[in-house]
Amino acid sequence: MSAPAFAALFAAALAATVGVRLWLAARQLRHVALHRDSVPGAFEQRVALAAHHKAADYTSAKQRLGRVEMIVDALVLVALTLAGGLGALVAWTGALPVGALWRDMALFAALALIGGAASLPFGWYATFVIEERFAFNRMTLKLWLADLAKGTLVAIVLGAPILLLVLWLMREAGSAWWLWAWLAWMSFQLAVLVLYPTVIAPLFNKFEPLPAGDARARVEALLARCGFASSGLFVMDGSRRSGHGNAYFTGFGRAKRVVFFDTLLARLTGGELEAVLAHELGHFKLRHIAKRIAWTAFASLGFLALLAWLMGERWFYAGLGIPEALAPEAMARPGVALALFSLALPVFTFAFHPLASLYSRRHEFEADAFAARTASAQALADALVKLYEDNAATLTPDPLHSAFYDSHPPAAARIARLHAATG
Repeated sequence: MSAPAFAALFAAALAATVGVRLWLAARQLRHVALHRDSVPGAFEQRVALAAHHKAADYTSAKQRLGRVEMIVDALVLVALTLAGGLGALVAWTGALPVGALWRDMALFAALALIGGAASLPFGWYATFVIEERFAFNRMTLKLWLADLAKGTLVAIVLGAPILLLVLWLMREAGSAWWLWAWLAWMSFQLAVLVLYPTVIAPLFNKFEPLPAGDARARVEALLARCGFASSGLFVMDGSRRSGHGNAYFTGFGRAKRVVFFDTLLARLTGGELEAVLAHELGHFKLRHIAKRIAWTAFASLGFLALLAWLMGERWFYAGLGIPEALAPEAMARPGVALALFSLALPVFTFAFHPLASLYSRRHEFEADAFAARTASAQALADALVKLYEDNAATLTPDPLHSAFYDSHPPAAARIARLHAATG
């Protein structure tokens, strides 16, 4: 392939991706607005019209912000690739008086700063304007900045060593470097799963043991029935940052934990809490987590093999904005190929998003069915209605937008299946 042909292909794929995303966003906004003044029949006895209005307005506000962020991200991507921004960074880092590996690390540091600077205003606006407007935000600016600083530090402490190792392997491990890099990457992913519950998560939230009472008794009985061993049942101070509620499993192997947001405990009955946990437990018992890890491993192996081929192709660099004069240096620096690949890949994989969403929604239905068998379908349905209302989740998403993006099935579909399970 020639460089101009690849540049044209990339530009066309980017234009198509942005165009489809804007079209889907317009559909979502139009569909939610069209159904704003009418609660769906399945929910009209449970969800007040005022709450339905709030969900529609909250969904629309987030969608509008996301649309602006999408355009900004696309402009930054064009600036870094077709407009030659990354080429300028390659030239700048190439002149640094450090070793080759550290020049590539500096390149990624510069890209991280650019990406962070582009996304930071949207994160601030989402928290202090949208979440504040809809009475979800409980963050102070001080806490937000502290989370930002800690998140950045964690990213550096965890990300820098694995990036340095991969860059070293790309240089020193020969033609099979991508196999070694894949092993290193998957080992890193598993290590993070183990470390997250006890090392990373406590940096941001406080975790207290689930207090004795009906809820704990129900949860322990459910875990015993399902043969699930965890390292503890915990309540997280989610209310310190947000009014949203959730529950989740975290960790891997013996480090598994069951975590409830304190906002969830304050809203659900013991039976509803048991049903929500049964749903989460279903993901574990049905090996959804293991399957997703396997798919991630398979995909990352394929992508690394693709990168190993592309990094030897001159058109790959020139087609993404690296000047011809810089081509020899760029091809001698594995970090340049990795950076270009990381920037370009999402453009070409966007078309597979509906398949990933479909796969995830299937798992959600399976976990719901597991909860209906091991706990109570009606209790889970009641809990979901409360969560949809409390989290201002729209009950009327655009079907196509939902099929493309949503990892969970629409509310009406989930509730209908659970009601069928009770009958």
